[in-house]
Amino acid sequence: MDGELIIRPVELAVFFILALVAFGLEVWALLDCVRHKSAAFEATGKRTKTFWLALTGGATLIGVISLFSSGGIFGTLGLFGLAAVVAASIYLADVRPAVKDAGRGGSRNTGPYGGW
Repeated sequence: MDGELIIRPVELAVFFILALVAFGLEVWALLDCVRHKSAAFEATGKRTKTFWLALTGGATLIGVISLFSSGGIFGTLGLFGLAAVVAASIYLADVRPAVKDAGRGGSRNTGPYGGW
């Protein structure tokens, strides 16, 4: 019984920190998606801006709920919290670099190793 009194607060703190990190990742993905133009998404073939706004917005909403739920990211939402982190991570790892490059345009003088 004494072990539970020690471990439970530590477990809740770890889950809260994980939920906080996940929420930060989801907010970053949403804000980055908002700032890019719709044409950049279509030019790269990465679906539409509306699709990614809905996906990252939903992930952020789940992140908010997960952050304030009693069990943290793996608590009451479980698989939904994990799916939200995965969706935001896919946007940041795959879509963001492509859209970022498409948004620059072809007018800049860049060499094989970057800008001059």
